[in-house]
Amino acid sequence: MNELLTKLSSYNLFNYLVPGVLFAILASATTGYQLIQKDVITGVFLYYFLGMVVSRFGSLAIDPVLMRLSFVKFASYKDFVAASKKDSQVEILSEANNTYRTLCSLFSLLLILKLYGRIETKLPSLRGWDATILMVLLLVMFLFAYRKQTSYVVKRIKASE
Repeated sequence: MNELLTKLSSYNLFNYLVPGVLFAILASATTGYQLIQKDVITGVFLYYFLGMVVSRFGSLAIDPVLMRLSFVKFASYKDFVAASKKDSQVEILSEANNTYRTLCSLFSLLLILKLYGRIETKLPSLRGWDATILMVLLLVMFLFAYRKQTSYVVKRIKASE
């Protein structure tokens, strides 16, 4: 287990594992969903996955909303790649930026989870569909995440030409 944890990059730690643990703790404390795991190994994998979900939601939902509201503005990817080659701090600043976005996503998802719990009490017909709804939402989200990541790979390749 220690070897696995030492192989996690700071990005994986601060944008996946820590938000996943926080999400599990806060969701368990504020909703009827108990996500805290007694088994450490199962917990690490679940928390990492939860953090990945939180992070991807931030990338796919929070970023576009904040950009549309002109709350944030991004440099072009080509400029980002060029600046990263000249200044190593750009990567570190980008990682910190992603951590803040992930935390915004975490609190947004906690609110959505809380809202879903309220809706479920008003619409008892939703009971029993939680897992199916979750699987469909995760499938759609990871399909869009895959498409977005593929476009970054293509942009990175074109920027290096």
